[in-house]
Formats: sequence, structure tokens, C-alpha cells
Amino acid sequence: MVSPRPLVALLIGLLTGPCLSAALPPAIDQFLTAHCVDCHSPDNAEAGLDLQSLQRSVETTGLANRWVRIIERVHAGEMPPPEDADVEADHAAEFVKALGGWIRDQQNASAKRNGRVPVRQLTNLQLERSLHDLLGIDLPLTLAMADEQRTQGFTNIVESQSMSHFQLEQHLRVVDLALDEAFRRATTPPDEWKKRLPAEKIVRTRPKSRTREPELIDGKAVVWSGRVIYYGRIPATTAKQDGWYRFTVRASALKSPSNGGVWCTIRSGRNVSSAPLLAWVGAFEATEDPKETTVEAWLNKGDMLEIRPGDLTLKAGRFANGQIGTGEGGPQDVPGVAIDWIEVERFHPHADDAQVQQFLFGKHAVKTNQDPAKAELKLDDPKKEIGRLMALFARRAFRRPVPWEDVVPYVQMAHQTLDDSGDPIEALKTGYRALLCSPRFLYFQEQPGRLDDHAIATRLSYMLQGSSPDVELMKLAAAGKLRNREVLLQQIDRLLEGPGGRQFIRDLADQWLDLHLIDFTEPDRRLYPGFDVIVQQSMLDETHRYLEEMLREDLPIGLIIDSDFTFLNSRLARYYKIDGVKGDVLERVALKPEVHRGGLLTHGSIMKVTANGTTTSPVIRGVWVSERLLGREIPPPPESIPAIEPDVRGAKSIRELLAKHTSDASCASCHRDIDPPGFALENFDPSGRWRTKYGNPRKKNKMPPIDAGFTMPDGREFKDLQSFQELVLENPERLAANVVGKLIAFGTGAHPRFADREAVDQIVQQTADSGYGFRSLIEATITSPLFLNK
Repeated sequence: MVSPRPLVALLIGLLTGPCLSAALPPAIDQFLTAHCVDCHSPDNAEAGLDLQSLQRSVETTGLANRWVRIIERVHAGEMPPPEDADVEADHAAEFVKALGGWIRDQQNASAKRNGRVPVRQLTNLQLERSLHDLLGIDLPLTLAMADEQRTQGFTNIVESQSMSHFQLEQHLRVVDLALDEAFRRATTPPDEWKKRLPAEKIVRTRPKSRTREPELIDGKAVVWSGRVIYYGRIPATTAKQDGWYRFTVRASALKSPSNGGVWCTIRSGRNVSSAPLLAWVGAFEATEDPKETTVEAWLNKGDMLEIRPGDLTLKAGRFANGQIGTGEGGPQDVPGVAIDWIEVERFHPHADDAQVQQFLFGKHAVKTNQDPAKAELKLDDPKKEIGRLMALFARRAFRRPVPWEDVVPYVQMAHQTLDDSGDPIEALKTGYRALLCSPRFLYFQEQPGRLDDHAIATRLSYMLQGSSPDVELMKLAAAGKLRNREVLLQQIDRLLEGPGGRQFIRDLADQWLDLHLIDFTEPDRRLYPGFDVIVQQSMLDETHRYLEEMLREDLPIGLIIDSDFTFLNSRLARYYKIDGVKGDVLERVALKPEVHRGGLLTHGSIMKVTANGTTTSPVIRGVWVSERLLGREIPPPPESIPAIEPDVRGAKSIRELLAKHTSDASCASCHRDIDPPGFALENFDPSGRWRTKYGNPRKKNKMPPIDAGFTMPDGREFKDLQSFQELVLENPERLAANVVGKLIAFGTGAHPRFADREAVDQIVQQTADSGYGFRSLIEATITSPLFLNK
């Protein structure tokens, strides 16, 4: 058993240090005293800003942001208020320059001393994938971890990370889960298998009873369109053990609607009232001609599949008392799905058992047994071989060469277990556990200044793959070649090829665009009919596929704001009211102006994560667009300012409520940036559909029309979404700089600081010839000093 106490002490030492302060130059203090302190003092701290108690430090992001906001407000001429103070432009400019220089000097001095990015640890997902790669396992380990704090959507920001005794216990528990699974697979016979379930094995076993399983009609397992929960559950697919399963379903549509096939969902769960939640597995559009669909999913022991028509716009059958009798669906003339067979395969997506054995035991043979405790590992010289295996494992776990003397303490622990138990398998497990509890595994090993090749390999791999460097990266690092720009560009291309690029996009979008929140709310079906889980998943797929195209083709970054294409399947196209799209595979679709779509900005996924399921708020969407897409950071509102509550009766429009709210001067300055993008998107309801009026579309009472016009912070006016998009696209450099900032945060664990602005601008300018192409921005970011230095 590895005691966590030495680890705790070391981590505390790594994460604590002096918070340095530096006196402000006299000219800055004089300006603040003369023009600002009267309104920002302990007795009169307007907008929550007390300049007398504000620490003269930029050591933390929060402090730095407060000083930067002072610069921005003075630079914009908002502060001191023109009506309260007469400040000459030259005097204000000198103050802005002096304060900016002070901030840069302090941040650069801190970076030289400690690095731009403090010590950072693996995120939950990075820890899971690292253990997968090290051990060859495939357990969904993040399910055993507590949720992480996010900063602007990102889980890897150092200032949000912490290490408590609770988190150490969690880490130990996750490591034990991973090792137990790896050693189980390495010491027991393979557990992979495949079988086919014909329709007769899929349907209900008691045809005369009313139940929720499919019924047998003409040799096929049939499920009709209906609203009964768990209708279409298939007990024959019940998992007898936790694991990954691949399902291939051959099915066809019955009584298809006139506008296409029968869209069906595949979900998993216990399918009983005591465990009501179902997990998404996949969807397909059943057609009159039979087709095969393959999906993969993790199932816990006891979970089964539910396959049913899932399109909520389909006519639904009526079934009494929550059960369906044989023969009740057909006469109601509702659509259905007919399943010919289901093929079930138990598999391991990351490595087979032979590879797991190699990761743990090298070339040494192991005699497996159904009882892992009876497995045998033959070693000619157990202590010597255990040391050699642990040295190899340490190099992979620590992501760099490890001197033998650094491995010795861990090996001694393994040798002690060998002496006590006489079992080399148990000894290795103890040794590996000790290595995986080391800070050198849990934390990135980076020193202030230029990163060495192994640190570059690690940073690159975790940014683009979310896991530890592979063999090729490790070899290039050992050869000292990763500081070569051309080699680095080749590795970027390799890692972003095929599945790697798709995974990178999903990881980035999950955090940058808050797509992890897609399930957080569900639009009210009475207010927004037609929305269902198929539409929601298709929205996610649209955004992922769109960004993949931008990455693959190096498309201009302006396409996040507007474009003349997107990617749709027939279900999402019908939801968006776009004609001519067929099938369940996403295809590139040209957009006409009248559909009011174009750019990432208008995707249904974005509209959904920026609404609460019942109403929309220009403030919430405006803050989101400002911070995620436009690169305008919005400070939190002062505690004394109440939130705006929408008038659910519809008596007052959100514009009227906001007009009253922003009459307060302390509110108006922030809403100048927030409100334009928020109002520009008001034509999209919480479910992502276009609307022209507020209120319930089903009610016939007069509803207030939507006015999407507003004024930009610089005074330019727009009348609708399209003219807003045009104004934003006049400054693509700002969009590019924002994306670079998100990539820096995603790749390094720290958002760009005030002192990094010049470096960000240089990255952006490198990509001007490509129209600020998305892939070009990624490459320029990774090859920049911001990425290649701690």
C-alpha cells in the first residue's frame, strides 16, 4: 500500500509559493488618486471596485484582469466619466501606456521565474486516456471521478485545479480500478465473443401478455411508434458483464411517413422504472429496404438495448396502462421498425489481451486461469526482471527517460511485496501502482523557459490526442528533433489525420463551445414541438462535422460567424425546414439566405446550450458569443445588480426589460458589449429553430414581434442577424485572435495574459495569407513561443 502522505507534501510544495507584489509607478498612483479614488474607495466602491484595497499585484488571473479592465475602460474614454472629470487625451494615453507596461513587466518577470504556466495536472479525461494507453484497458474511468471545475469551459486551467486529500483518494481509487482490470485481462482467458440474435430471440417470450418487448410479425421483431417508456427494450441484449459491445442491427421501416423513413433511436439502460435514465447509443433512419447499422457502446452489467421509432413528429399509437399487447399497434396505422436480427460482439477497442500482457509483463509468458489469483508468471530472476519491467513502465508513465536511481525506490516496494507474497504478479502490481501515484505521472514535467523535446512531445500529444505521447513522438523527442519546425508540423499533420482529428475536434468543441452542456436542459415540448433526442444528437454531429471540414480544408475562421453551407441529415434538415436532404448520413448542404442559417454561430447546438429550455436571454447568449467567439471578456456583474427575470406572461419584451436595466450606468458599460450579439440571435428559440415572434407559437393570441437590431459597441448599427454577421466579419483578425487564445488555453493550461497579446497578434498575422485558416491557426499556435515555452 502506497502512503499518500509524501505525495501530499510534495504536491503542496509544488503548488504553493509567494504571491509577489510590486508598487505602482508614481505616475499611475497619481492618476488614480486624482481621477478615480473618489468613486472607488472603501466608502464609495462603485461597481464593486475599491482602488485603495486593490492589491498591487498581477500574480493571479483575477487580479490581472481587474487591472486590465481599468486600462480598457480608460482607453475607451469611459473612465473617468466625461461628465465628472475633464481628462486630457494625452494624459489618459500616458496612464494607459504606463499601467500596461507595469502589468507586462510583472507578468514577464513572473514567467521568467516560474514559467507562464504553473504546475498543472492531468484532467480527468487525460488521466483516463493515459491509463488506457499505458495498460491497454478500456474502462470509462471518468465515471468514477468527481466533476472538475471549469474556467470559461476549460477543465485544464491551472488556477482552477487543486489537489486535496479527497482528490488524492480518488486518484488512488482510479489507479486501482485500472490496474485491477489490466491484471484481470492479462491473467485470465480472453472474454471476447460474437453471436447473432434472430428475430425470434429478440421478441417477447410471452406473446399473449402485454409487455414492452417487440412482437413477432412475419418473422421480424416489430416495434411501433408510441410514447410508452422502454417500449422496444430487448432483454436478449442484456450485458452479463461490464464492457464494450458492438451491435449490428438489420432493420426496415413499416408504414413510413410521406416525408421519409422512420427515424429510430438505439439507447441502453436497465429499462426498468427504478433506473429511468437511458444512455444514447445511436440512431438510424429505417427505410422500406432493409439496411444494417453498426453502433458501439459501453454497457454496465444488467444493461440492455432499447430500439424504437424515436422521431417525435411521427404519429404515435395509443397503448393503455403502459404496456403493449400483441396486435395492438398494426391496426392503428402508425409507423414502425421491423428488425431482422441483431449481431452482438463483446470486444476491446484499445488493445487485445496479448497486448495488455505485453504492457505488463513484456515478453515473459503468463499462464492464465479463470481465477486470476491462480495465474502464474515465470521469471528466471524475479527481482532483476521486475526492476527491468518497472524501468520500462516508468519511462512510458513519466513520458520521458528516467534514471535508474529514480526508479529504485519504487522497485524496492515491489521487491518487498515479492518477499512477502512470493508472487511476481502481485509484486509488479504494487510497483506499477507506486509509479502511477507519483507526481511525475500525474503532473506535467515542465521547467521555466524553453521546453525540452520530451515536454514538447507531451504538450503536443495531450493537446491533439488528450493522452500521452506515442512511440513515434517519444523517438523524435529522444533524438532531439521536435524543436525543428518542419518536424513539428509533420507531427501535427500525423496526429490530426483521420480519427485523431475527429477526436481533437470533439474534445475542443466540448470545452471551447460548452457542448458538454447539450444535455443540461430539454426544450419544453409543448412550446417547441418536434425537438427530440435525434435532433439534439444531429445538432452535435452538425457542429463536429462542420469544424472537421474547417480543419481538413483550412477554411477561413470567419466561417464560425457566417457561411453558405452546413452538414445535415434528413431529420435535422426537416427540423430546420430545409428541403432536399435524404438519409441518416450527414452531407454537405448549400444554404440559401431565406433559411437564416450559416456559420457555427447559427447551429442548433449553440442555440441550445445558450438557452434554458423555456426562454432565451440576450444577456446569456450575448455573454457567450462575446467570450467564446468574439474575444471580448465580460466581467461578472457587481453583486448589487440583480439578474433580469423574463416576463413569462409576455406583457413586456426582453428589450423593454433590458432598457430599464441598462439605464443604470454601472450596467450600461458591460451591456454595450453583451447586448448586440444577444439581440442578433433572438430569432432563434431555445430549441434552435427560427422564429419571428415571441411566445407560444401554438397560441393564437397576438405575440410581440422580434426585433433583432441593435448597435455595436463602436456605434455601428445593424437591423438583423445577417447585417450583424457582416459587421463582425469586417474584423476577422479579432475572431482569429480569439481562436488562438482558446487554443493556447486548451494546449497549455493557461489563457493568454495581457503580456501575451503581442505574441497572439504575431500568430494571427502569420496566418493572414490563408484567410486566417483554422488549421493554419492551430499550426501557428503550436509552433509559437507561447506553446513551446513553459
